[in-house]
Amino acid sequence: MAWTKKHLLDIESLTAEEIITVLDTARGFKAVGERAIKKVPALRGKTVVNLFVEPSTRTRISFELAAQRLSADIVNFSAEASSFKKGETLKDTALTLQALNADFIVIRHSASGAPHFLSRVLDAHVINAGDGAHAHPTQALLDCFTIRERKGKIAGLNVTILGDILYSRVARSDIWALTKLGANVTLCGPSTLVPKTFEQMGCRVTHDVDEAIRDADIINLLRIQHERQRKTMFPSIGEYTQLFGLNKARLAKTKPDALIMHPGPINRGVEIDSEIADSGRSVILEQVTNGLAVRMAVLFLVNGGKVPAEAVGN
Repeated sequence: MAWTKKHLLDIESLTAEEIITVLDTARGFKAVGERAIKKVPALRGKTVVNLFVEPSTRTRISFELAAQRLSADIVNFSAEASSFKKGETLKDTALTLQALNADFIVIRHSASGAPHFLSRVLDAHVINAGDGAHAHPTQALLDCFTIRERKGKIAGLNVTILGDILYSRVARSDIWALTKLGANVTLCGPSTLVPKTFEQMGCRVTHDVDEAIRDADIINLLRIQHERQRKTMFPSIGEYTQLFGLNKARLAKTKPDALIMHPGPINRGVEIDSEIADSGRSVILEQVTNGLAVRMAVLFLVNGGKVPAEAVGN
């Protein structure tokens, strides 16, 4: 098993072999989810704290369910109802949780680097559930899992990521994961949101949407990250949709077996037509299902990848 890391902080620090280990482990956990009894005792007696200092629905529920399926105890921490409102620091909050014998801290934070900071001050396993515009490693891993499951491979595939790249932690993590596994990555969107500097990460940048999606095997759409933008990056939502939205006319010019992905939440009628989001070409809901298996795999692997002896046979 090619996994020795105590934390999952980003994709950049993982090897291709470590990424594949997560994907292979997730395949087994996906099978668990299809059984009548969906629980395994791998984290029995362990405590997982979901420390979400930034709003989340999909990722928080996915991590909570993943921990439940592994038989862990779960504490959900909401910044809205916490001492953060009273001025407590992230470090003090995390140390308090550790003093309560938390084994895992799953953190989402608006500040880039917050999970890395916690990993240096805590003994607990730290898993990054999204930090600012920096990284969202489990989203990249579930995207890779979905692609590999549907296409049988990742190496050699043409993957186009379309939308707000500049402010997207998903895009950065996807680029690292896909290029490490041998995919050809193209980025497309308005020039203000897709600067040429991204070519330094080993991908291609274009602002011509029809050219970007023509030969794509995978089209991964991203929403506009209004909450992270400090100024208006394009004239209007209507113009963005007209120039970069995936509609039926554009889809007709793509490969017939090209898959449509989206990390959610979807802005229907903006980056994607509602009809396409619900079509047979879309794997958006499969991504959600696969995300649960991937997050189970991550929790399992950072814990050492072993079922505790007292849980075996129960």
